[in-house]
Amino acid sequence: MKTYILASKNAHKAAEISAILGDGYTVITQTEAGVGDIDVIEDGDTFEANASKKAETIMQATGKPCIADDSGLCVDYLEGAPGVYTARYAGENATDDANIQKLLSALDGVPADQRGAQFVCVIAIAEPGKETQLFRGECKGTILTEKRGDNGFGYDPIFYVNQYQQSMAELPAEIKNSISHRFAALNALKNREKE
Repeated sequence: MKTYILASKNAHKAAEISAILGDGYTVITQTEAGVGDIDVIEDGDTFEANASKKAETIMQATGKPCIADDSGLCVDYLEGAPGVYTARYAGENATDDANIQKLLSALDGVPADQRGAQFVCVIAIAEPGKETQLFRGECKGTILTEKRGDNGFGYDPIFYVNQYQQSMAELPAEIKNSISHRFAALNALKNREKE
């Protein structure tokens, strides 16, 4: 059984990552590991930099293997924005709706064939005495002109998955989880460990 400390206090995220990794893995939050008072400032300019910083900081504090993720939305027409600023695109502590409205305004009048985007997730694994490993996953889609669906969170209602002809927020959770950027990155991690 491989145990990772997640560089996050989010129990929901720990459960999701644990479920995707499946049997043979346990993921606990940094709070459960006794280092819940550490806040890592995500000031990197790439997902890789932020994920590495989080995993390495918590690994150094605990001396145990740590896992961290950084993820966001990259829109082709906006040259990869909002990118690492995905959660705070419309400002610090912005709501999902505020972020969505800012993105829709930035793409106002842009034709459908130029609205390509991808959700990106980078998973970092930091273990004592080893080089940090990075795993990247992407889920490609198109940005809609208005919200559709009630599931999910963040930008899911305006992220259209061409393969299913629905927005991420219209997809059942089991389908979303099987195509998500986090699923792809964690799958890359599992496959590497099988080698």
